[in-house]
Amino acid sequence: MASHDAVFPAGRQDLYETYTYSAAIRSGDLLFVSGQVGSREDGSPEPDFEAQVRLAFANLKATLAAAGCGFDDIVDVTTFHIDPETQFPTVMAVKQEIFAKAPYPNWTAVGVNWLAGFDFEIKVIARIPAA
Repeated sequence: MASHDAVFPAGRQDLYETYTYSAAIRSGDLLFVSGQVGSREDGSPEPDFEAQVRLAFANLKATLAAAGCGFDDIVDVTTFHIDPETQFPTVMAVKQEIFAKAPYPNWTAVGVNWLAGFDFEIKVIARIPAA
């Protein structure tokens, strides 16, 4: 059985310990990242939707970096949206900045009715680059 190692971005481990889950799990050459939201330092949601999406991507970037990965290493994306019809254009604009060139990761978008006070969440699977 492959070993599993927890990965935490700098300065946010308390959040994960409070809610008893890992920011990401490294298993072999894969990184499984838990859902990232646009939370401020105190854990509260960023109220401006575009800023919340950008902050979710920033939190994702920090988690990836803690494992030696970047956005180019992402192979699978799942996003969760409270109001996809209204908010999708904003999400797509930010997504196009992050994933500006092919090959793009595969992407699944899911409409949900609850995200603990957030409007957007992103989780990914990335391949960890060889050292």
